Amino acid sequence: MSAAPPVIQITGLHKSFGALDVLRGVDMTARAGDVVSLIGSSGSGKSTLLRCANLLEDSQQGDVIFEGEPVRWHGTGHHRRPADAEQVRRIRTNLSMVFQQFNLWSHLTILQNVMEAPVTVLGHPRAEVEERARAYLAKVGIADKADAWPAQLSGGQQQRAAIARALCMEPRALLFDEPTSALDPELEQEVVRVIRALAAEGRTMILVTHDMRMARDLSSHVVFLHQGRIEEEGPPSALFGGAKSERLQQFLSHSQAA
Repeated sequence: MSAAPPVIQITGLHKSFGALDVLRGVDMTARAGDVVSLIGSSGSGKSTLLRCANLLEDSQQGDVIFEGEPVRWHGTGHHRRPADAEQVRRIRTNLSMVFQQFNLWSHLTILQNVMEAPVTVLGHPRAEVEERARAYLAKVGIADKADAWPAQLSGGQQQRAAIARALCMEPRALLFDEPTSALDPELEQEVVRVIRALAAEGRTMILVTHDMRMARDLSSHVVFLHQGRIEEEGPPSALFGGAKSERLQQFLSHSQAA
């Protein structure tokens, strides 16, 4: 019996903004149950890689493959765009993104925020979605905030609501873009505990993170990006226990000092 294809696979990806090359031939794979952490200094291309994986950014060259199905493209270079809008919609609904700044709708309650996409995008029955949404709010520890407005919640609670919203889509993978960097240390730990629990459940996740302890403790694979290229990658024990690259050694030394 052949192994299932990776949930997400990226090969030879190039991305530039005008004359600025942000990704320069990057390969990345996340199989079912993998927790892949993307680390590196600001401007190394981590968030851009995540956004390209979710087709929120168009790349100029390379392949994005979701569960064995390559994204179809039209045009070349800076004129390259996905050729099939339905394929993009299907991939995006299966790769739920959690952003740094929560992105909750201020005019909806927390429960309505969590329910909105499954009802309007996926067309699932409202009663079924509400039951699921309340269960996910309980999972992230804010069941009592279902009827509150986003402005009434702390940053950590808002980010946990954003995670519940992502989970309610029942995606094949969760993509986290610096999920704790906007939070103070106490609130950060609330969110880290939720992400740890999700990792323990065997959920497929790709995390862009500045939190080296989280990357070391939760990841099955760590990718260190430097100037748009993968400088070093491997299991966390290898990268954090014996980095080969001088650039990675410097990065980890600076991270620990901070």
